[in-house]
Amino acid sequence: MAELSNQYLEEVVKACRPYSSGGSVVDYIPGLDQSHSTDLGVTIVTMDGEVYGAGEKTNAFPLQSVSKIITLMLALEDFGKETVFQKVDMEPTDDAFNAIRNLEEDEKQLPHNPMINSGAIAVASLIKGNDVEEKFGRLLDFVYKITCNDQIEMDEEVYQAEQKNGARNRALAYFMESLGIISTDELEDALDLYFRLNSIKTNSLDLAKIGCFLANHGKSIEDDSYVIDPSHVRTVKAIMLTSGMYNESGTYAVEVGFPAKSGVAGTIVGTVPGKMGIGIYGPAINKKGNSVAGGRVLRTLSRELCLNLFHG
Repeated sequence: MAELSNQYLEEVVKACRPYSSGGSVVDYIPGLDQSHSTDLGVTIVTMDGEVYGAGEKTNAFPLQSVSKIITLMLALEDFGKETVFQKVDMEPTDDAFNAIRNLEEDEKQLPHNPMINSGAIAVASLIKGNDVEEKFGRLLDFVYKITCNDQIEMDEEVYQAEQKNGARNRALAYFMESLGIISTDELEDALDLYFRLNSIKTNSLDLAKIGCFLANHGKSIEDDSYVIDPSHVRTVKAIMLTSGMYNESGTYAVEVGFPAKSGVAGTIVGTVPGKMGIGIYGPAINKKGNSVAGGRVLRTLSRELCLNLFHG
């Protein structure tokens, strides 16, 4: 078994960086373009507070779909599992993350899970608050508590791009309104909140802290106090394992073996219960929306550090 160190992570990044050639950088997120295609950074935060990093670990990027973890946790804390899963199902899907087909064809006519766009918009409609500013403020404060970083903020340029390029997500929201999943009164706030959350600026350390928070069963990594009911954390980790890597989640469950969540900015949060949180930035993604080189990093860490939960 390999020994975790900064030097070890540098070797992993060096070995995995070439895999980025198998992907491409999305063209609608400000600050990201093909000049960043070979970027790769990783940070690990262990349960005893040790921090290790390598590569482009300090690069800033928008949270994108990793924010779905945050929204789901707060919705579960606000309403409980029974209410949340009346709006969204908890099943994996082989459809793309922005697909509408399941809403039309599935017997339940619910988003398959909270880790795809339709599911995340439905969950966003549950967040408590008098208006979108208050709702977003609550979610941002929740991020502060999880990461112990009160300097995190929304990237206004990314938010404007989310609004401009949000036709597909609006279509999903309006279709869910027609099915009664989201009410007319909830719709615009849910969409705006979803766009804002995607635009939160973070780095790989913040992602690793989110992963470590989950690994610590909902306890603050700063003072070991509970921020959220651990039963909700168990729910989130289970859904991450089955659905967090979009329609590659089964592959990751087999080859990596611990919960993870990706985003189209090339972000990945990994959480190894009782051990560590992993934050990865590798903006070259495949057609399913997952970082190519970042995915290779996860596989390597799982194999060489013996992190697969199913190995016993």
